[in-house]
Amino acid sequence: MKNVPEEWRERREEKMGEMLVQRRGDSECSGEEMKGEKRMNAGPGGEETLMMELTRLVQKMVRESSWWERRGIDCSILAAAFLCLPPAFLLLSSSQILWFSAGLLLMGVAHAVITVKGTHLASHGALSESQAWGKFWAIFFIEICGSFSARAGVQGHIKMHHAHTNVIGLGDSSVWKVPCLPRTIYLFLAPLAVPIITPLVALAQLKGHSLVHILRTMLMVTLGLYSQYWLLIHVSGFTSPLSALLCMLVCRAMFSVPYIHVNIFQHIGLPMFSPTRRPKRIYQMTHGVLNLPRNPLLDWTFGHSLINCHVEHHLFPFLSDNMCLKVKPVVSKYLTEKQLPYQEDSYLSRLDLFFHKYQELMVFAPPITELVGVQ
Repeated sequence: MKNVPEEWRERREEKMGEMLVQRRGDSECSGEEMKGEKRMNAGPGGEETLMMELTRLVQKMVRESSWWERRGIDCSILAAAFLCLPPAFLLLSSSQILWFSAGLLLMGVAHAVITVKGTHLASHGALSESQAWGKFWAIFFIEICGSFSARAGVQGHIKMHHAHTNVIGLGDSSVWKVPCLPRTIYLFLAPLAVPIITPLVALAQLKGHSLVHILRTMLMVTLGLYSQYWLLIHVSGFTSPLSALLCMLVCRAMFSVPYIHVNIFQHIGLPMFSPTRRPKRIYQMTHGVLNLPRNPLLDWTFGHSLINCHVEHHLFPFLSDNMCLKVKPVVSKYLTEKQLPYQEDSYLSRLDLFFHKYQELMVFAPPITELVGVQ
């Protein structure tokens, strides 16, 4: 096992999730990797690992689930979000403050569903079993709707954050830290600039890529932004470009504050691991990931895998939001029976923690955790 390259180990972990959603073969996974996986999953004395046992339980539920449960429910939620856009544009044309506000709210909610839930599922390939369609949806949701680079999004989220969850210098969520900002600014005001920062970061991520890739990404991002602007001018009747741009900012920033909160609450402040002393996957994820409680608004806009099923999502990253929710009782029961952590905390409790320990959590370097007998 010592001779197995680190990137193969992470590819095997991704393959585990692919198997659960019955994805078709992956050309990047070689026979040597599969042999390495068997070696990794063999415990002392050849005993089966906890992760393999839990995987079989979850896989059984996935196989017994219908397409509607595996993908249909989440696809329907995304479709409903798109169907909300025409009435939202029409409501924004009203001169009545009540109807205009309703249009603004409707567009903000729809945008959050599409750009958070949609881009997240698309980045994991959870919207389709076809790899070709999966790539198409990733470009559509991440670049056109989300104003970001699909390749950079997948690289940062799948190959770094998921493959190296809470590993210092790799997937430790430090990308969300801005130590120069005071806590009040960072937690409540700075997130409102996310819609402006996102496409700028996307441009910075294009450095070193091929000209074709750069042009495609810039075209897709521009198409998404200009489409909304054009519709606000020609359908909603905005007479001033500045007012249309301001409306776009308000709609796109409506859920930016909880979006930043969710991204830091569920990992930062939990055990962090050294790249050379990382535990096995099930210990890494159960110690380094936290679930928030059910929240009707955030469950629908962000998705269960980002809110109340984040532990399940990190254990089985290619499951859809609805399937994460379905396997949640099995996963929580299993981890509890095996005396493994199943971490949960409320949104307000985490906010209070980050507000009062902002320097410790968001400015200073995190301490490294050693799991005795595991690493």
